[in-house]
Amino acid sequence: MVEKKLQSASQKKMINNIIVHIVLAILAVIWLFPIFWVIMTSFRKEQGSYISTFIPAAFTTKNYERLFTDTTILNFSQMFGNTLFIAICSCILSTFYVLAVSYCLSRIKFKLRKPYMNMAMVLGFMSMIAVYFILKAMGLTEGSLIKLALILCYSGGAGLGFQIAKGFFDTIPLAIDEAALLDGCTRWQIFSKITLPLSKPIIVYTVLTSFMAPWLDFIFAKVICRANSDQYTIAIGLWKMLEKEYIDSWYTSFAAGAVLISIP
Repeated sequence: MVEKKLQSASQKKMINNIIVHIVLAILAVIWLFPIFWVIMTSFRKEQGSYISTFIPAAFTTKNYERLFTDTTILNFSQMFGNTLFIAICSCILSTFYVLAVSYCLSRIKFKLRKPYMNMAMVLGFMSMIAVYFILKAMGLTEGSLIKLALILCYSGGAGLGFQIAKGFFDTIPLAIDEAALLDGCTRWQIFSKITLPLSKPIIVYTVLTSFMAPWLDFIFAKVICRANSDQYTIAIGLWKMLEKEYIDSWYTSFAAGAVLISIP
């Protein structure tokens, strides 16, 4: 009797596992479908945004070639370079700011600490317009200084994204810091020589997110760049390709550009 019950429970568990795997497989297909469609469109020879078949009738690599050769309307190479430069500079500064703020909030107890952390949760796009006018007053919204403005904006507010890194630093025993202080270490030495070597996973995570934020951002870049086409980032360039005067001739190249920027 007991064996039959165990066998029945085992069968039910197996059936439940099969159902769960089927549901996950269906969700995976749904999630991957748009990605597959963009990749297929990037190799499509037919122009225009509307087609009658999912699989392209003919394939070509000219959509990718056009991104780097046709600069009469949209200079993709320049936009790619602008975005890469901004993303790398912002990544370096943002990583340092996030780790420094996270360590301070994890280790140093001070008044208004909790109100500050709560306030940081609600700050975001509300400050965008104010930041733009500050940059405009400083003369950073014209010409090549736009890159500096974007780097300052992306990295300057990066410290507000301390929540995840702070949670990681909280898991490192405080006794390590206290032992180091007794041995004569300064706070900076504890942070740089003890805490950071123990925090490689969160450092990698912070570097990746600090790079991806400016790499993919559209809204703030559009606000700052405005009509300065020579300072456009990739996100603005792809958006321009979908405007009504360009979409018919640039739609497949837009898909190719989307594939390229998704590689990181």
